[in-house]
Order: sequence, then C-alpha cells, then structure tokens
Amino acid sequence: MLFSSEEFIFLFLPIFLLIYFLTPARFRNLVLLLGSLWFYFTGEKRWFFLIILSLVLHYVLTSLMQGRRDSVRRGLLACMLVYDFSTLFFFKYVNMIFPEWEVSLPLGISFYTFQIAAYAIDVYRRPEEYTGNFINLGAFLTMFPKLISGPIVPFKDMRRQLKRRKVNLEGLEEGLKVFTLGLAYKMLIANILGNLWHEIEVVGIESISMPMAWMGAIAFSLQLYFDFNGYSLMAIGVGRMLGFNLPRNFRQPYLATSVTDFWRRWHITLSSWFRDYLYIPLGGNRKGTARTILNLLVVWIFTGMWHGSTGNFLLWGIYYFVFLIIEKFIMGRFWEKHKGLGRIYTLLIVVVGWVIFNVESLSGIGIYLKKMFAPGMAYLNSNPAVTLDALKRYGIFFLIAAVCSTCFIENIYRKYNKRLWLKLVLLALFWICVYRMATAASNPFLYFGF
Repeated sequence: MLFSSEEFIFLFLPIFLLIYFLTPARFRNLVLLLGSLWFYFTGEKRWFFLIILSLVLHYVLTSLMQGRRDSVRRGLLACMLVYDFSTLFFFKYVNMIFPEWEVSLPLGISFYTFQIAAYAIDVYRRPEEYTGNFINLGAFLTMFPKLISGPIVPFKDMRRQLKRRKVNLEGLEEGLKVFTLGLAYKMLIANILGNLWHEIEVVGIESISMPMAWMGAIAFSLQLYFDFNGYSLMAIGVGRMLGFNLPRNFRQPYLATSVTDFWRRWHITLSSWFRDYLYIPLGGNRKGTARTILNLLVVWIFTGMWHGSTGNFLLWGIYYFVFLIIEKFIMGRFWEKHKGLGRIYTLLIVVVGWVIFNVESLSGIGIYLKKMFAPGMAYLNSNPAVTLDALKRYGIFFLIAAVCSTCFIENIYRKYNKRLWLKLVLLALFWICVYRMATAASNPFLYFGF
C-alpha cells in the first residue's frame, strides 16, 4: 500500500486514525501493531511471515539473554545476527546466484532487519535496553509509517515514546501538513522528473546527446531526492499524527560543501546505523590511518551491497569510499575554506554517482559517462529540437526542484506554519496531488526496491 495512493489516504489512514484516537492510551500500541501488520500484509502477502518470525525470534532470544553469562549472551547475539543478515543476503543475492528462481525481495526487509539487528546489539551491549513487552517491541518494529522505507530508528530512541506520547488534534494537524508537503514532493516533482529519465531509457542511452545525458542525470538525481525525501516526510507526518517524533532523514543534501558533508545530510539514519553498528565497532578512526581506511572500505562495500546485488552498487560504494578518503586525508580542509567551489564539486561528484547507482550494467555506465564528458560526444546524436522540447516540458520542474532543494521551503514553513494562507496552499497542493493520483501513474517509491 503506497502512501501516495487513494487507498491509503482515503481508506486505511482515516479508519486507522479513528480507531487509534478512540482507543485508550494503554492499548494504542496494540492497535498500532495490528494496524501495521495489516498495512504490511496488504502489500506483502507472500513474505508476510518473515517479519513475524523476526519479531518472535528476537523477542525470545533477547529474553533468554537476561541474567546469562557473557558467553551465552554472545552466542544468542550471534544467532540473531546470523539469522538477520543471512536472510537479508539470501533475498538480496539469490537471483544473482540462481536467476531462474525469480525470488522477489520482501518489502522493507532491508529497513526492518537493520532496526531489529540494532535492538539485538543494543540489548547485548546494555541489558537495560531490553524490553519484556512484546506489544511494544512489535509496535516499534512494524510501525507502518517507517516500516517499508525507514527512517531507520533504533529501539532505544523510541522506547520513551512507546511508553508515553501526546496524541492530540494539534499533532494531527501538524502531521497532515508535513505529510502533504512530502506527498507534493513525490507526486509533483519526483514523479514528473522521473518521466524524463524514463524517456531516455526508452530511447536508449546510446542514442542520446550530451545535453540530454546531463539533463537525464540531473533529473534522476532530483527524482531520487524528492521521491525518498517525500516518503520520509510522509512517514514523519504520519508518525506525528500518532504522537511520535521520527527523526529527519535529509537535510538539504544538495547544498553540501563536500562529499563528507553530503553523507551527513543524505539518508541520515542509514549513515548513523553504519557508523554506530559497523564503523565504530570495527575501530573507527582510533587505530591508525591504515585501519581507518580499511574500516571505511568495509563500510562502503556493505553500503553498496545493502542497496543492491548488481555490480554497479558495489562500484558506487567504492566510488564514494575513494572520494571520502581523499577528503579525509588530503582535500577536506580545502573544501571547508572554499565552500562555493565545494558545492560545485560535490554536485558534480553526486550526479555522476547517481549515474553509477542507476545504470545497472558496467558497460552502460561507461557509455553514459562518455556521453556526459567525452568531447567527441558533444554533437553526436545532437538534435537541438529534442533538447528544447525537453526543456519546455520539464524546465519549470527543474527550477521548482532546485528551489525546493534549498532551505527556502523549510524556512517558509517554519515562519508561516500557523498562518491560514499556508494551510490553504497545502490544501490546494493536496488536491492537486489527488488529481495526479487519479489521472497519472503513481510510481512506487524508488527505495522500495532496496
């Protein structure tokens, strides 16, 4: 069930909210658990049992950890992590090893696996993180706003809110406004700019000109940002309706002044997970230069593998590893001093990175990058009429996306959040999005595939 669907907006969400608000506070986590399971079941009937199995397994094994000696606790943790990551690895890579099997990737498995694995690790490190309340753990793991595409939130950051939170009309109104903003990002920017990349795929990357190659790369970069950020805002909005404060996942990443800065702003909760549960346990930067480089390489190999099984994702991870190492040991201070140049450099690196991310075949990546950079490609297949037509159809959306990539919208929202005119603008945007849902194909969120 998509957030950007009439079924969710006009059927599931109103019915769920009505039941949730009418339920006494002590039973709301149970309502959240049952509603979230139904939400997930409607979209993932085939592998529905996996999330139930994961919940029961981790509840039982973390319960067995309590009061046991360290060797037993380590063994139980190992059992949970082996299950978590072997299951994730199987579904990520089975089709690469056995393509004839055609096994579908369960919805949200990358996200809920990371969250329940973090819980197991936290309970091992600090026994006080354990919860004996099965309902609370289940509500945390299956919470439908963040279930399928994050944000990735550790249980320790949600524990207090699961026990006590404010559920009121003020939160409902605020959540609706944030949800609408995310819906507009998805429906009115991401989906429309995604059409340009689709047109390029239909024509074939071998047939496009240099200007169209650049337009396509920038369009996909903006599409991915507004698609995923739109989902994250919708998740935060729904969470706010339910009384939860979910963390933001993006902080104007295309304003970053370096690649390092970019990854502090993009998919923040995933970066935090890799930092807290992989990079630091490996030793972080505390064991010398060589070990730091090795640790970063491991993190970025796993980051690439987390996103997909094809070679382009591994290449994408190594690509960012190289630039992060260069910045860490050579160029970091330069970009800190020259922020304007840093923004241009970062945008170039990121746009090229999204080409690697999006084009599955290594040969296709090579062709596309030649189209973008090789001087001899500048006039190959060049047809000014095609470029002008694309600019006429998409130019205004590029401009809107560029403005919305800055702090402008966030500043306006913060300043005029309570004003009637802003509420009316958001209401108008909501119904325009509904119209788009009814008259155009509503593309699935891109990160559903990861």
